[in-house]
Amino acid sequence: METFTPTKAAITDSSTPWYHELNRYHWFVLIVAALGWLFDCLDQQLFILARQPAMRELLATVGADGAVIVPSKAMIDSASVYATMIFMFGWATGGLIFGVMGDRIGRARTMVVTILLYSLFTGLSSLSLGFWDFAVYRFLTGLGVGGEFAVGVALVAEVMPDRARPYALSLLQALSAIGNVSAALIAITLGQLAATGVVSSVWRPMFVIGAVPALLALVIRRRLKEPEVWQKATHAGAVSKQLGSYTALFQDPRWRKNALIGLTMAFSGVVGLWGVGFFTMDLVGNVLRTRFEAEGLAPDVIDGRVATWKGITSMMINIGAFIGMYSFGIVTQRIGRKPAFAMSFLAAAISTAAVFYFLDEFNEIFWMVPIMGVCQLSLFAGYAIYFPELFPTHLRSTGTSFCYNVGRYVAAAGMTAPALLISQVYAHTDEPLRWSGLTMCSIFLLGLFVLPFAPETKGKPLPE
Repeated sequence: METFTPTKAAITDSSTPWYHELNRYHWFVLIVAALGWLFDCLDQQLFILARQPAMRELLATVGADGAVIVPSKAMIDSASVYATMIFMFGWATGGLIFGVMGDRIGRARTMVVTILLYSLFTGLSSLSLGFWDFAVYRFLTGLGVGGEFAVGVALVAEVMPDRARPYALSLLQALSAIGNVSAALIAITLGQLAATGVVSSVWRPMFVIGAVPALLALVIRRRLKEPEVWQKATHAGAVSKQLGSYTALFQDPRWRKNALIGLTMAFSGVVGLWGVGFFTMDLVGNVLRTRFEAEGLAPDVIDGRVATWKGITSMMINIGAFIGMYSFGIVTQRIGRKPAFAMSFLAAAISTAAVFYFLDEFNEIFWMVPIMGVCQLSLFAGYAIYFPELFPTHLRSTGTSFCYNVGRYVAAAGMTAPALLISQVYAHTDEPLRWSGLTMCSIFLLGLFVLPFAPETKGKPLPE
C-alpha cells in the first residue's frame, strides 16, 4: 500500500491555481475532513427538519375520550427552540472538551471519537418517547458535533500549504452544504412517502439514517496521520506542557484578546443562524400548514406536504450556502478578512429580515431563501478560515473551539430570547415565529461592532 507523507508542498508560484499546490495526501486530508464535517452538518439539518414533527408527536396528549390532543403551534415552536437550545449546550460542551483533546491526543484520534459519538446518539434519537429523553439524546449528539469542527479545521489548516489554506478551508465549509442538501432530499423523500401512506412517521427514520456516518471513522482510523507541526509541538519541551491549556490561552494577552474577539464574532453568526435562519423551514411549515388545513386536507397528507416543502426550503438555503461559503474564501483573499466579514454580517442582517418579513408565497422560497443562505452561511466559511489563524499550534484546536463553542454556550442561553418572544411577546399574533425571527435579526450587527478590534491575518503565516 502506498505511503502518504503529510508534508506541505513546496510550490509557491502565485500564478498557479491554489489546488495545483496540493499533493495526494493533501487531497486525502481535505476529503476526510470535509466528509466528517459534511456528515456533521447532515445530522444538524436532519434535527432542524425533524424537530417540529417530533415535538408535535412527543407533546401530544390523550384526552378523556381517547382522542389525541395536538399541541398548539406556539407550544410546538417554543419546545422546538428549547430542544435546539439543549442541543447547542451539548455542542458547546463537546467543543470545549474535544477541542482540548484535539491539542493533547491529536486531531485524527479526536475526530474518530467525535464522529462515533454523534452517529450513535443520532440513531438513538429515533427511539424517543417524550420531550426529555429526546432532549438528552440531542445533548449527547451535540457533544460529538461540537468537537468535530475545531479538530477538522485545525487539521486542514496545519497540513495545507499556506497559499492554499484559505481556499481549502472555504471549500471544506462549502462542501458541508452537500450534507445539508442530502438531509433536505431525505426529508422530501420521507415527506412524499408519508403523504402516500407508505410510512407513518417522518422524523424517526431521519435519525436512523443519521447514524450511518459512523462508517467514516473506520477510514480515518486507518489512513489519517497527525500533522507534522502538531507532532513537533508535542516534543517541544515547555510548549508540550501547554498543549490544550485554557490557562495558557488566557495568560498570553495576544491569544486572550483573539479568543474574546473570535467568541463575539461566532456568537453573532451562531445566534443569527440557529436562532433565526434555521427557523425559516419552520416558518415555511407554519405558513403552508395553515393553507393546507384551509383546503381541508387529511392530517397525514398535510404532514407529508409540509415535510416536502420544508425539505425544499432547506435545499434552497444550502444551495445559497455553498455559493456563499466558497465565495468567502475568494473574496477574503482579495480584500482581507475584516472587510469580507463586514460585508457578510451586514448582508446577513438585511437578507434574513427580508425573508421573515415578506416570505408568504411558494415562489419566494426559490429566490429569497437562497440569497439569505449566501449571506448567512458565508460567515461560517470565515470562521473556518480565520479562527485557526488566530492561535499557535499548541493552542489552535483549543482556541478555535473556544471561539466557536463558548460562542454556542452564550448563543444557547440566548435562545431563550426567541422562545420567550414566541411563547409570550408575540403569542397573541397569528405568526409568532415570524415576528420573533424579525426581531432577532439585529444580532448580526453585533459582529460588525467587534470587527475594528480584530487583527487582520490575510497573507500572514499561521502563528507558532
